[in-house]
Formats: sequence, C-alpha cells, structure tokens
Amino acid sequence: MADESPTVKGAPPARAATPEAGGKKEQGAVAEDDRPFGRPGRPFNRRSPFFIGMTAAAGVAVTYAAIQLVISARDVLVLIGLALFLAIGLNPAVEWLVRKGLPRWAAVSVIIVTTLALVGGFLALAIPALVEQGSQFAAQLPEYARSMQDHHSLLGSLNERFHLQQRLTELTSGGGTGISLATGILGAGRIVLSTAAAFFVVCVLMVYFLADLPRITKTLYRCVPYSRRARVTLITDEILTKVGAYVLGNLITSVIAGVATFVWLEIFGVPYAVLLGIFVALVDLIPVVGSSIGGLIVCLVALTVSVPVALATLGFYVAYRFVEDYLIVPKVMGKAVEVPGVVTVLAVLIGGTLLGMIGALIAIPVAAAVRLFLREIAFPRLDRS
Repeated sequence: MADESPTVKGAPPARAATPEAGGKKEQGAVAEDDRPFGRPGRPFNRRSPFFIGMTAAAGVAVTYAAIQLVISARDVLVLIGLALFLAIGLNPAVEWLVRKGLPRWAAVSVIIVTTLALVGGFLALAIPALVEQGSQFAAQLPEYARSMQDHHSLLGSLNERFHLQQRLTELTSGGGTGISLATGILGAGRIVLSTAAAFFVVCVLMVYFLADLPRITKTLYRCVPYSRRARVTLITDEILTKVGAYVLGNLITSVIAGVATFVWLEIFGVPYAVLLGIFVALVDLIPVVGSSIGGLIVCLVALTVSVPVALATLGFYVAYRFVEDYLIVPKVMGKAVEVPGVVTVLAVLIGGTLLGMIGALIAIPVAAAVRLFLREIAFPRLDRS
C-alpha cells in the first residue's frame, strides 16, 4: 500500500530533490566562500613522532645527496671557482674603465683583448727560446747519461746515492708492468689535452663572469633579507675589492720573480734560462712557498754548471725572498689583504692540502674574507653576549 503524505491546500506540489539541484546548491555555497576546491582540513600535527621522524630522515637524505653531488662535480666546481676568482681579480680594471665612460661590454672587451695581446706577445717571445733550449737539452741527454755512469762526476754521485737512472727507467717503462713508453706518451698526451680543455673552459667562464658580475652580485644580494641587505652588500664589496687587489698584485710579483730569475741565469750562463724563468713565474703564484720551490729547482739546474754558481744562485734566492717579502709585496699589495703572517702560512698549507695549487692560490683571499667576517659580524655578537 502506497504511503501518501498529506499536502497543504493551495501549496505548490513538492519537488523531489535531484542530484543536480543539490550539486548546484553546494557549488553556490562553495563559490560564496571563495574556495573552489573546498575547505582545507585540519593541519598536520608537526609535533607528532611520525612527522618529526620523516622530517629528520628527509633532511639527512637531502644533505647526503648534496654532499655526493658536490663530490661528483668537484672538478667542475673547482674550474668554476677558479674562473670566478680570476674574474673578480680583473674586475677592478673593468670598473676603472667604466668610470672613465666606457660601457661595461666595451670595458670587458678591452681587458680581454689586452690580456690576449700580452699572452700572445709573451708566447711569441718565449716559444722560440723554449724550442731552442729544448733541442739543446735533447742533444745533451747522451752526455748526461754518460755522466751518470761516471762516479767521479756530480751527476754520477747523485745517481749512486739516489738511483736516478733506475727511477727514470721505471718511469719510462711503467715500473715493469709491461706498460710501454708509447703508453706513457699517450697518457701524457691525454693530460695535456685535458689541461688545455680545462684552460679553455676557465677562460670562457671567466669572460662570462666578468661581463655579468654586477648582475650576479645583485641577484645574490636579493637573496638576503632586506633589513640586512645593505650591510651584506658593503661587506661583500669589501671582500671583492680585496680579492681583486690580491690577484693583480700576485700577478705582478710573479712577473718580477720570473724576470729576475731570467736575468740572473743569463748573467751566469745557466742553461734553460727562459724555461726556468717561466717556471719560477708560474710557481711564484703560490704564496709563501712558491718562490722557494722554484729557487730550489733552479739551484739544482745550476749545479750542472758548477758548485760556486749553484751556491751563488742559492744566495740570490735567499736575498730575493727578503726583498719580495719586505719590499715588493708591501709596495705592490699594500694593505689590501691585511692578513697576519701566521694566518697566511696556515691558510696556504690548508688550501694546498685540500685543492692543490688552486687551493694555495685562493687561500689568502679566503683567509682575508674569513677575517673580515669575524671582525664585522662574529666578534661584535660575541662581545654583546
């Protein structure tokens, strides 16, 4: 029997609720609340053990992945850092040209063309001398080999004491492992090609960094909270100024060391003067210990002339170290870096251990940046605590 509900006289007939009507009503309510996807639920309890454990695990995983990424890309990151370091070193010259009225692209072009012209002129003068002295060395190799067999000669005494000939034989034959000299030459060729490729990458990146350095620094400053941005900008600009002054000063002192070595060796007739002068200039880029290492190699080569010439060369480098440390470096760099001597030595040793020659090269500017950070930020906070 059908269930009939009573109706009110004169009232319109009741209409069954349809899904479409309910949906429209709900949509109208949602639209009124301005929430097209509904109301959000209750927030997660961030203090729950599960949430804390997952957050900690995610943090450990992300940190581990970042460390592995840095280790895997270490060689590329070193090249990028070296290019940025050189760009910062050349930036003062670009800024000087910009202050003279040149646009930045023109100033960068002038600096790059001037640098290439200097390098090209240097190679044009050095390569013929290097080829000539390399040919002389190759021609004198048989004489050196005979001298090693003579126990009364200097080379013979060194060979008898340090087994130089045996070590050279192992080096050229691969230590008895069946590796031929041709394999060693191919390995040396790969090293030369990889070095040339790295040099090319550093040069290209340096040009890009030098052209966009203001934009890069401005973007980095935008990542700092506005309330601290002015102070961070001043401190960072001071660090960049110190790095630029250090790079240019270090290049000047290295050129002076190379030229002084070449003149000394030419006066006393020591062979391979151009080659050794270039070697000393490159090694002198390493602060503190660079000129000492170069001087030791030059003294060993001077032994092939005579013992008095080697002793005189040793005295020359001892005197040059005093002149470089107490006259050239203070005059060229002045107070741009302001790093104490003991900090300089420790920074060079630690940087060389971590990153080799590149680490030793950038150690002093990094130490200057850390010292400035401690003086301007860390020490005042510690004094107020």
